[in-house]
Amino acid sequence: MEDKKISERESLELITRMIQETKERNNKLAAYPMLIWGYATVCVTLLIWYLSVFAYAPHIQYLWFLLPLTAGPITFLVNRKQEQTGVKNYIDRIIGYIWMVIGSIGLLVSVIAFALPIQILFIISLLMSTGATLTGLVAKFKPLVICASIGIVLSFIFPFIDGRIEQLPLFTIIFVLIMIIPGHIMHQYMKKA
Repeated sequence: MEDKKISERESLELITRMIQETKERNNKLAAYPMLIWGYATVCVTLLIWYLSVFAYAPHIQYLWFLLPLTAGPITFLVNRKQEQTGVKNYIDRIIGYIWMVIGSIGLLVSVIAFALPIQILFIISLLMSTGATLTGLVAKFKPLVICASIGIVLSFIFPFIDGRIEQLPLFTIIFVLIMIIPGHIMHQYMKKA
């Protein structure tokens, strides 16, 4: 096969086209995983809170497993669709690694919480807020950095609230702040780009 030399102008056009294609690919579905996990977490949290306050449900904590059972497959389908639109770039991979580590730690801590009395809502809020902050920093998306940083600060309120049921509204607020609000802002921004 013969290598073809390209001019500076053609090289610049190729680089510009590749950057534009990467932006367009990222713009399509980038906010969906945040929105999926944000809304799933808020819905499951509110369901657990409601059943805890208004109904007798002895094994209510097992409802937390609805999160990976609902949001997991939906996220998988969205990510699969996104992968079909182009090749992952370096930032996509870094963000993927961040959430792979954060998600694994979150799952491990959640399983341990069934056996040991730990401040699970504090740990998960802090962990997810940290992951969202890192994602915002890597993606250079200021609304996510700001909202997730506020989530980190709010997470430190948990140790001062007695009882897990009383902590659930704060947990809900934090997930609206770190996932849903920046997810919608990102979605609107991506639609305009």
